[in-house]
Amino acid sequence: MSDDQPAITLYRLQACPFCERVVRVLDDKGLDYQSRFVEAMHSDRDVVKRISGKRTVPAIVDENTGVTMSESANIVEYLENTYEEAA
Repeated sequence: MSDDQPAITLYRLQACPFCERVVRVLDDKGLDYQSRFVEAMHSDRDVVKRISGKRTVPAIVDENTGVTMSESANIVEYLENTYEEAA
């Protein structure tokens, strides 16, 4: 992972309320992340399927901890527990 790329990658859809929920937590915690916007068509989300095993978003990859997960409630809980001392 190069220095100019954030360790956290969020796979998301434009205007997805579940994705926005995760974005809010990332922003509230002051965490650097990169957004990768995925195909709107569920069947076209091969990149998400490759990383998380599912085609659903949001999905997150955290290079800091080696964690990959999907489902917004799980991601929010993970971020809250992992980065509770973050900015």
